[in-house]
Amino acid sequence: MGRIHDYSVLRVDLETRDIKREEITGEKVKNYLGGRGLASKILYDELSPEVDPLSSENKLIYATGLLTGTAASTGGRYMVVTKGPLTGTIASSNSGGFFGAELRFSGNDIIIFEGKAEKPVYLSINGDQIELKDASHVWGKEVPETTDKLIEEFGDDRARVSCIGPAGEKEVMFASIMNEKNRAAGRTGVGAVMGSKNLKAVIVKASEKQVKYNKEEAMKVVKKQTKMLKEDGVTGEGLPSLGTKVLDNIINSNGLYPTKNFQFGTFESTEEVAGEALVEKGYLQSNKGCYGCPIRCGRDVKLPNGRSGEGPEYETGWAFGADCGVDDLNAITEANFLCNELGLDTISAGTTIAAAMELYEKGFIDQEELDNGPELNFGSSEAIVYYTKQMGLREGFGDKLAMGSYRLAESYGHPEISMTVKRQELPAYDPRGVQGHGLQYATSNRGGCHVRGYMISPEIIGAPEKLDPQELEGKPEWVKIFQDLTAVIDSVGMCLFTSFALGLDDYREIVNAATGFDYSSEELLQTGERIYNLERQFNIEAGITPDEDRLPKRFTEVPLPDGPQKGEVSRYKELLPKYYKIRGWSEDGYVSDSKKEELGI
Repeated sequence: MGRIHDYSVLRVDLETRDIKREEITGEKVKNYLGGRGLASKILYDELSPEVDPLSSENKLIYATGLLTGTAASTGGRYMVVTKGPLTGTIASSNSGGFFGAELRFSGNDIIIFEGKAEKPVYLSINGDQIELKDASHVWGKEVPETTDKLIEEFGDDRARVSCIGPAGEKEVMFASIMNEKNRAAGRTGVGAVMGSKNLKAVIVKASEKQVKYNKEEAMKVVKKQTKMLKEDGVTGEGLPSLGTKVLDNIINSNGLYPTKNFQFGTFESTEEVAGEALVEKGYLQSNKGCYGCPIRCGRDVKLPNGRSGEGPEYETGWAFGADCGVDDLNAITEANFLCNELGLDTISAGTTIAAAMELYEKGFIDQEELDNGPELNFGSSEAIVYYTKQMGLREGFGDKLAMGSYRLAESYGHPEISMTVKRQELPAYDPRGVQGHGLQYATSNRGGCHVRGYMISPEIIGAPEKLDPQELEGKPEWVKIFQDLTAVIDSVGMCLFTSFALGLDDYREIVNAATGFDYSSEELLQTGERIYNLERQFNIEAGITPDEDRLPKRFTEVPLPDGPQKGEVSRYKELLPKYYKIRGWSEDGYVSDSKKEELGI
């Protein structure tokens, strides 16, 4: 392993079992940073965007960030990049925990998986010994058992495991990849791609920490930034004490807490399922952090029956809670545990059930189709647990749920009941209540997503400054900056939550200190712009045209019926032309030749 910006790549052909080592250095690293950016560049250069995501031609790329494994605060993230089956877009899912740092320590910054194995396999990295091994004995096993068995065989309990559960093996369209049992590269169906390749897991233990960076210079910056994170109200108080579920009451009180499949903007039982309730009901055992994290927003919880695990996070608690009309924290937490064990994206799992509940409520799904399962009524605790397990195993009606809410609703002739963008389920913020965030949803490169440009930060929380959520002026500019900055954060391997306390200048300072690069803040942000445009171009070549930059009609035609935002609709269509212009794209949303030339795409 050379300098921090000399990327060591493992290329693994699952069909031939050939493993090669390559290097990426120089301008490509400086232009794309690592993580999401560099992996997306590799995918764009090597993969036809038209391939079937679940075919052997697709590639699955594990990529650590430029600062992953360094002392940078939260510098432990890794990305999984591929063409996603749920959306057909470029897919990049981010995960924390400790796996990413261990992979970087091992001297393997990126792994490119190609082809399809003849039978189930896993990749074992034990110091310099790297080999594909038979995974038949763990195929079909849930995530915790798979993790424990592989570590036992490995013979070192310090090894880190990233794997799929039954949902990935059965190619559930929103299957996740799990590491350390409870951390997830969750969205866009990356787990289904892994399953389609007969790849069950990656296990890694480094023999030494092979990350060479300017530690002395970096530590000066890290100490300052850690202090900033600990003194910030969100990263120093809210997230450590209540985790991401600190948001439940905040979002509900602002009238954009989607309820009963986005039919309403407030949930009358929010206090029963909020982060505060997790503490008051005695479920919360302790908080925890990922590698290098001073924030520690993770939750170790235990149910009254003694069953324990991690979570639920804000999005998960909402998806199985308010969106399904459920106020039973026990059932919500159980559904969360099942998602982690089976390897499901909790957002898509919960909101797909919510869409099914509306279809059932309106008479489009008949009780006979549910194979003696519980009725799909809003508010049913039994239903969210039962159907989560069914979809993870693709049993009974769960086989239809496993296709995601868009394909489910479309099969009944009512795609308008699916609350999705580019076929990916929207997360826990109603766009009728936040105009900038609605534009971000519509233009996200991976479909319905809140972490490609978290406009909730300025529009609701007030960081870095408070914006009127219903104001249109200036929102396209804000969305572009947030999208480009997020691409930088994902690519350097830090957690998005740091952006509550840190700004562009802070990221430039830690990147330059650790690497010796000499980015200006403007140049660093331009790398994010380059990454965002590259992803956009991939999607266009994959047939995801700009006319898919749209929200479901419910948000533009049906005003919010309740709460502080009553009467509001999303006006994102008014913002799109200016957003395209600010992006330097054509009037109809295509990446212009001049923009490609400017960014070197």
